[in-house]
Amino acid sequence: MSALTIVHVLSSFQLGGQERVALDLATLQRQAGHRVLAISLARPPQGRLDQAFRDAGVETSAVPKSAGFDPSLPFRLARSLVKEHADVIHSHNPHALIYGAPAAALLRVPSVYTKHGRNPDIGRRKWLRRVVSRWVDAYVAVTPALGEIARAEHECAPERLHVISNGIDAVRFTPRPEVRRRTREELGIPENAWVVGTVGRLSPEKDQSLLIDAMTPLLSVERQLVIVGDGPERESLHLRAAATWKSAFVHMTGARTDAENLLAAFDVFALTSRSEGLPLVLLEAMAMRLPVVSTAVGGVPDIVEHGVTGFLVPPRDKKMLGEQLAFLSTRPAIAAEVAEVARHAVLERHTMQRMAEAYEKLYEGLLAERARGKPRGIETRDIVGSAGE
Repeated sequence: MSALTIVHVLSSFQLGGQERVALDLATLQRQAGHRVLAISLARPPQGRLDQAFRDAGVETSAVPKSAGFDPSLPFRLARSLVKEHADVIHSHNPHALIYGAPAAALLRVPSVYTKHGRNPDIGRRKWLRRVVSRWVDAYVAVTPALGEIARAEHECAPERLHVISNGIDAVRFTPRPEVRRRTREELGIPENAWVVGTVGRLSPEKDQSLLIDAMTPLLSVERQLVIVGDGPERESLHLRAAATWKSAFVHMTGARTDAENLLAAFDVFALTSRSEGLPLVLLEAMAMRLPVVSTAVGGVPDIVEHGVTGFLVPPRDKKMLGEQLAFLSTRPAIAAEVAEVARHAVLERHTMQRMAEAYEKLYEGLLAERARGKPRGIETRDIVGSAGE
């Protein structure tokens, strides 16, 4: 495939799951010889991933969105790209979809949208997403479950729906015993302790409070908990841990950029979210040969088969979560067997390389379709009419 100019549109350059997927994808596309641009719709200052994109050779810029619905943004976004001669415009998350898809249609270039999570909406915003989805050439869900949601909610035309799994860097997320020892020493955790850990934004939908509650009866010098991340729930989680009188065995590290080092220190990875798409950190933990215990939400059951590649519990169920963790604490052979199967599954189906190859094949097909037929586009009145309804 000849070199392309690929534009990724994101709501921001803040550190989040879908932004990391876009960064990984853009990095591999750049390494494959494509020219890659990333555009943030956020107002300055931009997030930490701005520099990460630049370090990967990706050109970055911002076309800030005004407060509320911004009908001028598709035009401003299209204007900023006129001289770039984009071959594909790839939007990530609903905000980027609402403005990126019309901009691509104005420029008459193929539009790709990736649905990274369930993103439930009601009312006008849900209607608006359906309207702009008419201008998307390929609507990608990152798991079959999310694809079924898109189909059931009539989010796009069925013939434009695709499923491409997120992928992780299997080289970066490889178990390393020396890193395990070093990280445990840094955290003040005994080398022979059994450690449950989680990594993610500390927010209500991630429900780390459930993990603290479920782990409380197990906490001791021999059984400890590590929570990696930052967010609005940090203070309340600190207080919750302190209230157990076992806070010495709960380690909250704050935000970290070396997830692979923290994961190396764990014996079990736990994810207690109330809603999810396809969480990268779950794939990363599996690649690190960790047994995972996760709530059965979103796209998680698409990659975790209970008792085979991990363990599933209902969301908000402290009793079942605690019982599953207690079971693993006394069954190291079973935990190791499941973790080994999980690692092989990730290496077989969920690597960055496989993800990048799938998107390149998708782009190639869309461009071939455009070359054979009349380019799809929209007129100015189409966007103005839709915005005003």
